[in-house]
Amino acid sequence: MRPIHLADIETAARALMCCPNAARTALARQLIARADAADIYRKRSRKPHPTFGTGTLMSAAAVLPQAPRPQALDSNALDALAKMIAALAAAQTDQVF
Repeated sequence: MRPIHLADIETAARALMCCPNAARTALARQLIARADAADIYRKRSRKPHPTFGTGTLMSAAAVLPQAPRPQALDSNALDALAKMIAALAAAQTDQVF
């Protein structure tokens, strides 16, 4: 996956906000896996992945339904952000350096 920016996390969290709370962790992990796969594809083919995009978390999430950007962070938005950040942290610790 390409480097993560705050906009990536926001876009991914807005996708998580559209799914049931119980499915959010699985979707967060799936988005990370899709971004990883797209980045590998992009590096090999020099083209964006046809479904998952350019290898950014944002491009992997952008193809999913998006909740409107909240004007303030309510409990739903905070939960989605927390689950996305937790999945990113877990993926970072799973990597071999």
